Amino acid sequence: MANRVEEAVEKIAEEILASTDYELVDVEYVKERDWFLRIYIDKKGGVGLDDCQEVSGLLDEQIEKLGILNDRFILEVSSPGLDRALKKEKDFKREMGKKVDITLYKPINGEKNITGVLTGYAENSITIDDTREFPLKDVALVRLHIDF
Repeated sequence: MANRVEEAVEKIAEEILASTDYELVDVEYVKERDWFLRIYIDKKGGVGLDDCQEVSGLLDEQIEKLGILNDRFILEVSSPGLDRALKKEKDFKREMGKKVDITLYKPINGEKNITGVLTGYAENSITIDDTREFPLKDVALVRLHIDF
């Protein structure tokens, strides 16, 4: 059910946000203690609280009209954060040349967590440091790396 909700919300959110400065980054519909519908947005210069409130106002009524959310839910609109996950082709292309953290489903050559500079993206693989290629089917998560 969550995937169906996410797909429907993603479609309506992309339509609504197309005429704004905002980019839809991701949608999550997850059960924690309550159901949460999380919408991640971005824009040039970054996202602030006022932006999140504005987008929440734009989307709230339209999401209710979808009629696919049978349970009560909490709508959260936020920035994807500095360590954002890269999921779509446009994410990988935008972050090309930046350091990323890769988590694999299972270790390859004894490594399950790898950090390197994103230097390539193809439909079925990503490349870091110009030399290490990983099939996307083996990749659980790719996030922007943050040095502390």
